Amino acid sequence: MAKEPVTVEEFREAQEELKDAIDLHEKKDYYGAIESFKKAVMVSPYDDDLLDKFQKKLKEGNYKLQQESIAYMGCAAVHLSQLLKELSDEQKEDVPVDENLVKIFSDWDNG
Repeated sequence: MAKEPVTVEEFREAQEELKDAIDLHEKKDYYGAIESFKKAVMVSPYDDDLLDKFQKKLKEGNYKLQQESIAYMGCAAVHLSQLLKELSDEQKEDVPVDENLVKIFSDWDNG
């Protein structure tokens, strides 16, 4: 079954979860950050099993809590970047998309 395009509300939710999670990570609340990163990834997911697969890979490694939080941050950021690509220009104006995230995602796309 094909994934439905993300809605403005879903993007807004994922973006807020990511921003909240980054704030928690910066405050060294890694458990809270990881939970918020997970919530961001589960908003309009491309693959319903993505988070389970990701967690399994992480458990295979021997990572510190801070490293796990950074890994989840990356997963959530990549997910949000993909959701952003689904939005039309008009929808992007309705969100609005965080300018810092737009710059980061643009840098990723340009190499």
